[in-house]
Amino acid sequence: MSVRFKLQGIYTPLITPFFSDGSVDFDSLALLIERLVSAGVHGLISGGSTGENYAETVEERLQIARFIVDRTGGRIPVVIGTGAMRTPDSIALAQGARDMGADAILLGTPPYSVPTERENALNALAIDRVADLPIILYNYPGRMSVEMGREFLDRVGRSKNIIGIKESSGDINRVHLLARDYPHIQMSCGMDDQALEFFAWGAQSWICGGSNFLPEEHIALYETCVIKGDFAKGRRIMSAMLPLMRVLEQGGKFIQCIKHGVEVSGISAGPMRPPLKGLNKEEKRELEQVIRTLKTTVAAIVQGN
Repeated sequence: MSVRFKLQGIYTPLITPFFSDGSVDFDSLALLIERLVSAGVHGLISGGSTGENYAETVEERLQIARFIVDRTGGRIPVVIGTGAMRTPDSIALAQGARDMGADAILLGTPPYSVPTERENALNALAIDRVADLPIILYNYPGRMSVEMGREFLDRVGRSKNIIGIKESSGDINRVHLLARDYPHIQMSCGMDDQALEFFAWGAQSWICGGSNFLPEEHIALYETCVIKGDFAKGRRIMSAMLPLMRVLEQGGKFIQCIKHGVEVSGISAGPMRPPLKGLNKEEKRELEQVIRTLKTTVAAIVQGN
């Protein structure tokens, strides 16, 4: 398969560090970028929901994205999220991504409007025409109330730019569908507690918020399963990671947990923008214990113990 962009490895959807007044802490963002690049992640994503894009203006999102592209300096790919309620906003983000030299864009369904599959496809193709960049689709019906189904995929899949899909439905049958019927669209894990299953069905990448603060452990699972094909060892690593996945995917405070994890790693993440609030003391202690246990257990598995 010849594609414009090979979607492989661990891609981190970056948080946006904020100061207490809500302004962007670019110094901490720079530290996080350097930490992740040095750890060996394979790509960065700006402007995803993990970055609190819903609480930022288009101008802020473009400013943050440009900073990330410039700071990364071509060392690893940078993907720019274009998700927005209004098509003109998504188009502005896509055009900005093209102009600043982004490697690809992440394209989700416009939230709240609940478009039909045809409407959603036409929206995606309008953004495609403006960007003319590799596109990673983002299927997240839990937030958007709309699934990127067969009609949608058949329509947009004709574009040479549609190279991948971040699958976050949580429905394992979607993994089967994509692997079997749409092999020309590279599948990326977007549901953290199903990473092992995605890799078993041929996915070669994982877009994972937890890699903001545990990049080495996420890379270890990817390399064990995808590079080495050792699923016996992969199951052991995944088993060690599942307590974290349960906290992230089932705890109802995904962004709060990711940001506190970054704080635990030694980089300031700051508060969330409203309406979200931070973790309470008990939630912080629980997450910190999960992180400590995970790091120790995964390190022992990787070292062959």
